[in-house]
Amino acid sequence: MNEQRIAVITDSGTDVPADFCREHDVRVVPLRINFSDGTSYRSGVNITPPELLDRMQAEIPKTSLPSPDEIRRAFEQARSDGYEKAVMVTLSSGLSATNQTAMMVASQVEDFPIIVGDSLSIGIAAGMIVMETVRLIEEGVPFEELEARIEGLAHAGRVFFAVKDMGYLHRGGRINDTIYRLGKVLNIKPVLMCDPEDGHYILSKKARGWERALDTEVKLVVDQAKGYKKVCLAVCCYETSDLFDKLDARLREAVAPYAEVVDVIHANLSPDLLVHTGPDLVGLGVLGLE
Repeated sequence: MNEQRIAVITDSGTDVPADFCREHDVRVVPLRINFSDGTSYRSGVNITPPELLDRMQAEIPKTSLPSPDEIRRAFEQARSDGYEKAVMVTLSSGLSATNQTAMMVASQVEDFPIIVGDSLSIGIAAGMIVMETVRLIEEGVPFEELEARIEGLAHAGRVFFAVKDMGYLHRGGRINDTIYRLGKVLNIKPVLMCDPEDGHYILSKKARGWERALDTEVKLVVDQAKGYKKVCLAVCCYETSDLFDKLDARLREAVAPYAEVVDVIHANLSPDLLVHTGPDLVGLGVLGLE
């Protein structure tokens, strides 16, 4: 427990690495994965990415946000465990109602101050904001300053990602018909990002072919890193991918002339994100640190 007794809570859509959560007692409220036969799983709790991918051969499930009761229980458990306040950082409010639900629940909890922050991002890019929030708390940044600091981090972070098969994103309504058809016909791989203003998915760049899409992601990370003296970087892929080390090395080399690379975090694709992107997603994150 940190000296300020501030609990840090997030949802599974931020992909904070499990070992970091254990080391710093970050509490994760899982999103749900729901199949048409009525079975429902808690992402990362009772279904693994390989198990989910196997089931997805027959059906693409739907995801849903944690219930208000689940979020409330996370707050109450933190208080029972001796914390005096809490900060919850969620995946983008532009992609999920988790943030709005957490704010509603937080307003109903008495005698336990809670800040709910919007990462405006998803996956490990959102996770880096959670991890930096932990660092700020452990360094003694006062609770009253954290909301503004988290907002600043959200605007300093970016995620860029591409997928080989856009069918998953299209079926889930995450990309429109025009982008999907363009990719199918011309082998165009859109590189997407979360809008830093409202957190929705938007098109960042278009690349012809998969390798060029990966090159484009790296270049976009470099462009974002140029505005900062120090940056934290991240690579997110399916857990069996051989791209982690390759992209780690590429990012370090490409960014080094412009900013100090504090760390490159590796994160496995979480089950709830896998539903929307399929297993071939490659995401790169960058968070500017001052």
